[in-house]
Amino acid sequence: MNNMSSWYLRLAVLYLIAGVSLGIFMAATHNPTMKPVHAHLNLLGWVTMGLFGLFYRSWPGAAQSTLAKVQFWIYVPAHFVQMLLLALLYMGNPAVEPALAMASVLVGVAVLCFAVVVWQHTDS
Repeated sequence: MNNMSSWYLRLAVLYLIAGVSLGIFMAATHNPTMKPVHAHLNLLGWVTMGLFGLFYRSWPGAAQSTLAKVQFWIYVPAHFVQMLLLALLYMGNPAVEPALAMASVLVGVAVLCFAVVVWQHTDS
């Protein structure tokens, strides 16, 4: 995936749009129930994916590593599923908690993969 940086940056912008749209919707309806979803869309979507993209743009060799590709293919789908399940949870569906926990663990695994990539590809 030669365009990993571009993919992360493009996905980050989509999460920014989703997070801001949800924030506007909550303000317009005076219903803050989805505040945790709004926060996660913005932090784990916009900010984190944006930083992933900027890192891989700055260290293109890191983006070529197998671990970086594994990290991408774990993080992107797991985070998307995590956001859907988190929204369902806050809409009153507690049955999604086990699946949400699994998606969250996968997001955490991907973050650990990213940490290894950073340590392997940056000078001390």
